[in-house]
Amino acid sequence: MSVSPALHNQLRPRKLAGIFAAASALTAALAACGGDTSAEAPFDPALTAAYASITADGMMAHIRALSADSMEGRAPASAGEEKAVRYIEQQFRDMGLSGGMPDGSFIQNVSLVSYTAHPEMTFSIGSRQIPFSFPADYVAVAYQNSPVIDVNADMIFVGYGVEAPEYNWDDYKGVDTRGKVLVMLVNDPPIPDPADSSKLDDGMFKGDAMTYYGRWTYKYEIGYAKGAAAVLIIHETGPAGYPFDVVSGSWSRENFDIKTSGSSTGHVPVEGWITLPKAQELFQAAGLDFDKLKAQARTREFKPVPLGARARIHVRNETGSVESRNVVAVMPGSDSTLSNEYVVYTAHWDHLGRDTTLSGDQIYNGASDNASGVAGLLEIAKAYTKLSKKPPRSVMFVALTAEEQGLLGARYFVANPPVPLTKMLANINMDILNQWGRTSDFTVVGLGNSTLDDVLIDVLNHAGRTVKPDPEPEKGFYYRSDHFEFAKEGVPALYTEPGIEFISKDPGYGMTKREEYTTNDYHKPSDEIKADWDLSGAVSDARVLLDVGYRVLNASTWPVWKEGTEFKARRDSMLGIASEVAR
Repeated sequence: MSVSPALHNQLRPRKLAGIFAAASALTAALAACGGDTSAEAPFDPALTAAYASITADGMMAHIRALSADSMEGRAPASAGEEKAVRYIEQQFRDMGLSGGMPDGSFIQNVSLVSYTAHPEMTFSIGSRQIPFSFPADYVAVAYQNSPVIDVNADMIFVGYGVEAPEYNWDDYKGVDTRGKVLVMLVNDPPIPDPADSSKLDDGMFKGDAMTYYGRWTYKYEIGYAKGAAAVLIIHETGPAGYPFDVVSGSWSRENFDIKTSGSSTGHVPVEGWITLPKAQELFQAAGLDFDKLKAQARTREFKPVPLGARARIHVRNETGSVESRNVVAVMPGSDSTLSNEYVVYTAHWDHLGRDTTLSGDQIYNGASDNASGVAGLLEIAKAYTKLSKKPPRSVMFVALTAEEQGLLGARYFVANPPVPLTKMLANINMDILNQWGRTSDFTVVGLGNSTLDDVLIDVLNHAGRTVKPDPEPEKGFYYRSDHFEFAKEGVPALYTEPGIEFISKDPGYGMTKREEYTTNDYHKPSDEIKADWDLSGAVSDARVLLDVGYRVLNASTWPVWKEGTEFKARRDSMLGIASEVAR
């Protein structure tokens, strides 16, 4: 993917070429010292002490504390939440930061509703019954304020379930889906390139990169808009980006949603997933060729296909009102005319809690996901307090709840912001930091979306490092972490992931470690601190993100979404109103 010219032409004066020569020399020195980060030096001397304060020992101490068994997996509204929230708040207090809420407190209460589903599901075709075992064959959640939800409805296959006018794509073709059970493929359609059938058409659904149309949240949203009785997504590991046990491990237990006023929750009665083998069994029983229909679903000509099957879904629903919390801290800016403008750093503190039905280890410690991100947040927050020259604008640090439940803490935060969204210059989000050593590259998920990328490129140039796009764009990571809620509301957002080009390691080492983590540890009790962890890479990356935020805080112009990005219109409209009213 090509990279646009660096934003330092717009945000800061171009520095002398000699500085870049010095940066190259620094890079060589860093490469020679392997994992040692002590030689890293910032572009601006005001950051020297701040850089030094970000350490591997500091990060490891936070990760150990937050991923300890005593935290019980940090599920929202649990005893683990109480411990995690108090730990994070105390860290902010000890740094001398201020509470970020309008009343001066560190706590933003987030009202949630908990849902624990006990589902039963059977498909019937004529006299034939196809039973499903929960959670081995399927999972289902009913975000409904009712103790019992029953669905008895005809089933219809709607391909990828996408309605995208900008791509001239409609999987529904005017078919009435009200009251039906919609069966959908995961991800969005991989469209062949007309000029080369071995490649994907980059102009359609961003080629091999997942769009929001491929995200499971969209599929349930469109099902609700179409009046469906239920939406069942066919799970496939490759297109989903994770194995089915990741889905079953999360969806088969307590789930949450933001509490709303009124009776409507904005969800179809039942939302669920079914395994690929069970889907194939269903299609075969219906006399249909699954692979053939899947191929047809990759074309604009696809039309919904009635399965001649009926779904009977019974859900006994346990619900309850709970209060969770975001933790918000602020370091005020030094300029009274600019201190009402903010850069917002975020990381989610929650994980999946404890599953008492498991034998052996029952605690989802979430050491990587996302004790590491919170550790980065806390180390960067501490670093800002060590600056020899404070920025004119303010910086906000937010530890968010319920990310694992669908970015709920972030959604609540942007819907109820402690400062206007028009005054948030940027969001910098951290979700799983580098545990395996220093890299020469740094990954940006959604590279090219905003000019924040260009600020990052400038910082990396100084460090002798490079920026790379997401190596797995088909997994849709841009839609899977808290920055997305900021982006949807127009706030320019930067979301990075560890690089894959590890210094002094074999070329394939980085992708191997990513794949090992996804297969073995992601959303599993085994996500714990490992003996081979080397947090020098996390330190380097956190220093980069500190530098990016510091530059934005001191810049003469704000970051913006780039032309063609789906979030630009929202931001432009927002700031157009703001310029007339508030600026």
